[in-house]
Amino acid sequence: MEIDFQKDGGLAPAIIQDERTGEVLMLGFMNAEAFEETRRSGGVVLFSRSRGKLWKKGETSGHGLRVREIRVDCDADALLVRVEPMGPGVCHEGYRSCFFRAVDGSGSARVIAERTFLPEEVYGQEKPR
Repeated sequence: MEIDFQKDGGLAPAIIQDERTGEVLMLGFMNAEAFEETRRSGGVVLFSRSRGKLWKKGETSGHGLRVREIRVDCDADALLVRVEPMGPGVCHEGYRSCFFRAVDGSGSARVIAERTFLPEEVYGQEKPR
């Protein structure tokens, strides 16, 4: 199957989902190289838009993501990567999921989850983006 990486400037959104619970853990982006490296290695590799390069999830934190299944949407321009998390969380702010806030009717966001690790213990003073 050919993924349409050209539709959005060479990148396809990749929704990262816990294979066991169904929880959405994060959203990242893959280019063709990240997609192939993810398939080859069995670990999630994404393209960092801010740094302009590939990065393997967990390379700094040790909280890797073991790929269990990759799905592609009907337009072949978005991916759903079902994973087995290899650590207490994926969010650089210390949460299991990057989606740890809920927006209420007034537009305010509130934290709805507990931290699962302390970012400063994993990353030091500089948290990754």
